[in-house]
Amino acid sequence: MVFDRITIDAQICFGKPCIRGIRFTISQIVDLVAAGNSIEQILSDFPYLEEEDIYQALGYAAALVKRTEIQVRVA
Repeated sequence: MVFDRITIDAQICFGKPCIRGIRFTISQIVDLVAAGNSIEQILSDFPYLEEEDIYQALGYAAALVKRTEIQVRVA
C-alpha cells in the first residue's frame, strides 16, 4: 500500500508522519476524527487540508494497526 500524501522528514515534527510535508501529523487527523469531528468540519477548520489527506491518514493508521507494509515519501 502506498501513501503518497504522507511524508516523514526528520526536520518536520521530529520525524513524525505528516501530510504532504506540512506540519500536520497523521495523529492529529486521527485524533480529530476520534473526537467526533466530521470530514467536512475538519476541512472547514483546516482549509489547507484536502479530503484525500484525511482518508490517507486514516488508511495509514489502519495499516499500522494491521502491521501492513507501508510506503511513504521520506525526505
